[in-house]
Amino acid sequence: MSHSRVSLRIRRPWRFAAEATALIVAAVVAFPLYWMVLSAFKPEGEIQSTEPRPWTTAPSLDSFRRVFQQEDFGRYFLNSLLVAAVVVVASALIAFLAATAVARFRFRFRTTLLIMFLVAQMVPIEALTIPLFFLMRDLGESVPGIGLNTLGSLILPHIAFSLPFAIWMLRGFVKAVPEALEEAAYLDGASRSRFLWQILFPLVFPGLVATSVFSFISTWNDFLFAKSFIISATENSTLPMALLVFFKAEGNDWGGIMAASTVMTIPVLIFFVLVQRRLVSGLGGAVKD
Repeated sequence: MSHSRVSLRIRRPWRFAAEATALIVAAVVAFPLYWMVLSAFKPEGEIQSTEPRPWTTAPSLDSFRRVFQQEDFGRYFLNSLLVAAVVVVASALIAFLAATAVARFRFRFRTTLLIMFLVAQMVPIEALTIPLFFLMRDLGESVPGIGLNTLGSLILPHIAFSLPFAIWMLRGFVKAVPEALEEAAYLDGASRSRFLWQILFPLVFPGLVATSVFSFISTWNDFLFAKSFIISATENSTLPMALLVFFKAEGNDWGGIMAASTVMTIPVLIFFVLVQRRLVSGLGGAVKD
């Protein structure tokens, strides 16, 4: 009994230090988000003040009014939502089928293909923007709806950049499903497609959710492709492009910038709330693998 008390006393300082460190890290990470929301509600005078305060005594919605009064803001929002939804669904389905192929079937250059998936993650997106620009331009001449100034020019590159990570991660989930389960399904008369969609798909669904979060965030926050590929058709611009309106030569509208950024953050938070349980189990399965 005395030994357990001594060990408990020893553990308590370390546990207290760990909890304090976690709280400090959480506060540091959350502070920029807090300051963004606070600045969105601050009146113009407090934002321009030379003595900034971490609170406001006169919250205002003027910055949000300027955001929603911006022309085509709703259209930009719907464009971002459409692009993100298509990328998430398409990349998840393609990655699931590809991960099943590399995990369940043996074929030539399978190892080489997996290594290429890793190498693809090492190439910075900025280095490929110019080649992709010319690729989208040439595709637009032969395939309608995919060239420059279309939403297809945003959807295709994001699917391509999401797939390597998604395939590599889902491969572990597919491998974790025992082959005996697949054999038992075939013995019970299940076809390959039935096993794939009715048995394997639900088992790896947490992994799909985890990869979908990555795809959604990278697509939703994209500015580089939206700026590079949507040149003149402003009706096809996405939400990050709406922020450019508040950057002006005579002075930036920081209230509008923070309000628009807050509006952009809301769908991401909603997405996290909807998938949080599946996300935790998916990341746990990835770490376990």
